[in-house]
Amino acid sequence: LFAGSGALAIEALSRGADRAVLVDRDYSARQAISVNLAASGFATRAEVRSGDALAAIEVGGPWDLVLLDPPYRFDEWEDLLGVIVDHLSGRAVVVVESDREVSLAPHLRVIRSKRYGGTVVLFAVPPGVNE
Repeated sequence: LFAGSGALAIEALSRGADRAVLVDRDYSARQAISVNLAASGFATRAEVRSGDALAAIEVGGPWDLVLLDPPYRFDEWEDLLGVIVDHLSGRAVVVVESDREVSLAPHLRVIRSKRYGGTVVLFAVPPGVNE
């Protein structure tokens, strides 16, 4: 979700993900994603969608891996996480990238947190899932 250039999904595909669904509202971002998928050879294993992240997560799934890289001004975490947790597989991992620590509870349990300069990356699983 918030796919931008598609780099995170392309990385997942290069590391063995079967398929990817990339969602972004911005037309230019979707065009860039399509170009990047074609250049990397992953276009046949990916679908690019237009739309809102909240609505997009409900279509398809259950999801095994959800990569969230919203604009840093994003402030709808509670709503988004509430929807996401209802559409995850039993072995799902959610990766959140932000400019600040984001409270994921009660929806998800953080299993790893890393700071890279001004960026915080959180790896989380639904409550009850073993690491």
